[in-house]
Amino acid sequence: MSHPVLSAYRSVRADMAEACRRAGRDPGDVALVAVTKTHDADAILPVLEEGHRIYGENRVQEAKGKWPALKERFPGIELHLIGPLQTNKVAEAVALFDVIQTVDRPRLAAALAKEMARQNKSPKLLVQVNTGLEPQKAGLAPDQVAGFIAASAREHGLTFAGLMCIPPVDEDPAPHFRMLANLAKANGLAGLSMGMSSDYAVAIAEGATAVRVGSAIFGARPPLAPAQG
Repeated sequence: MSHPVLSAYRSVRADMAEACRRAGRDPGDVALVAVTKTHDADAILPVLEEGHRIYGENRVQEAKGKWPALKERFPGIELHLIGPLQTNKVAEAVALFDVIQTVDRPRLAAALAKEMARQNKSPKLLVQVNTGLEPQKAGLAPDQVAGFIAASAREHGLTFAGLMCIPPVDEDPAPHFRMLANLAKANGLAGLSMGMSSDYAVAIAEGATAVRVGSAIFGARPPLAPAQG
């Protein structure tokens, strides 16, 4: 009998393949970012041993405690930062992550450019877009995206691989995904990170090139340990 996490992972994979079939897309064109925030290494092992190599974390500190050893043990891991990035964590983020999906302000773009040059590393960067204009959420307003991309190229030599969004939880996600796809097209970007456990099939129908799925694979998240001290 297979491990429950492995069964869930295979089920998500099958659902993604079916969503691609319905959308007339090649399943190989949609990456599954398995979101492992708050799950320890033991919880992730069944999926790693199955051969999955693309993972997402929300917090630099948590990822730093978990992934360096796993990266040594399982070559070829691609680690995505999918949570907000503070400028004081940029050096650690550039050292650890292969993709940073949450670039959303000029000060962060400047810090990333400086640190990428210092470390001679070039993680892929995505612009986070706040499609619902929610005040509590990170991300640029849709009408700021083109200017931000242009300024980041002009002032810091940064290029972006795509866009990401997190639609409002109480709204139909499809219009938000469509908006992101149109914004990406208008700015000549191919990458679209959109869709999570509850709506990844909708995101695939709207053109997602990466979906970020955590709870549908690993189950409910354990609570974070309280900070010490």
